[in-house]
Amino acid sequence: MPVLDPDPQHGQKKMLIVFGFFLVIFVIIGVIATIASP
Repeated sequence: MPVLDPDPQHGQKKMLIVFGFFLVIFVIIGVIATIASP
C-alpha cells in the first residue's frame, strides 16, 4: 500500500487516521509526563 494514495476517495479518511494517530501520541505523551512529574 503506497504512502501517497492517488485515490482521492480515501484521501480524507487517511488524513483523519493520521490526525487521530498524532492526537493519540500527544495524549500518551501527556499521560506519561503527568505520571513522571514529581
